[in-house]
Amino acid sequence: MTVLNKGDVKKCNQLLDEFSSKVQPDCPEKVIFSGIGDKDVYNITAPFEDEGELVIAGRVESRDSEHSSVYFFVNRDDEWTPREGAPVFELQDPFFTKISGELVLGGVQIFPHPTNAGQLGWRTVLYKGSSISNLREFAKGPDGMKDLRLVELADGSIGVLTRPQGDKGGRGKIGWTRISSLKELTIDVISEAPLLDGQFIDEEWGGANEPHLLANGLIGVLGHIASFDQEGDRHYYPMVFALDPQTGGISDLELIATRSNFLPGASKRPDLADVVFSGGIIRKSDGTADIYAGISDAEAQKITIADPFIQYEQINL
Repeated sequence: MTVLNKGDVKKCNQLLDEFSSKVQPDCPEKVIFSGIGDKDVYNITAPFEDEGELVIAGRVESRDSEHSSVYFFVNRDDEWTPREGAPVFELQDPFFTKISGELVLGGVQIFPHPTNAGQLGWRTVLYKGSSISNLREFAKGPDGMKDLRLVELADGSIGVLTRPQGDKGGRGKIGWTRISSLKELTIDVISEAPLLDGQFIDEEWGGANEPHLLANGLIGVLGHIASFDQEGDRHYYPMVFALDPQTGGISDLELIATRSNFLPGASKRPDLADVVFSGGIIRKSDGTADIYAGISDAEAQKITIADPFIQYEQINL
């Protein structure tokens, strides 16, 4: 495989057929949270270090609501409990990265839709700071855009992955651009990012969840691809692909797990039973990786897979 020789766009059912013939993930495990009453925790990040301690950011929400908060959790006796004194953000679907040595945290902010009465709008909001305790807002994405992600590149510039919908992106496609510093992250720059070509048919959609700078300078992207079935139920699958930040060239999408690879559990609604929302990936020295994911919009789990980015690191540029 070479990054610049991408094949034709593949639909969810084609990707599922390919995935079924591969070695399947194993060691599924529920990520247990406490200290938040009867609320659900899902769409979590992978653990990351903050002030010498591993922390998970998670979406905390009542089963019958879309109004959520992002809490920061620390591990106590094999359960993740809210970190004492940590801020709480009125956001959905947290994510993080490091840019110029600073922690960058983002999430989705919902608000009353400006023109459609009784409906909600959304945008991505970004914060930065030396640690969780001093995060400050520094940027917003365009109204109507989720899955905005940043990654620091080998030369110190910043890659920006976007996900417009509507006239430009339909149900949701991934865009890509580069900036030299966070000061250049404006709504215009985000909105004008060119789309990556040939990833999703118009009836399906997808987005980036966590980009990783690989050893050879490529970007390994953990993301999701999704579709509706004939009954209107949603199907979300974790996927990966490689991106060349110099050319914008990409590899084919590959699924890395399905809902059936995880443990049985609750669902927020019946139409969300087959939803796996990729939260983050921890690459390990033994050639495997742990995927942290939101399951059925009601809980969080992790699973072990073969490190999907090794194949991309073996490409000679």
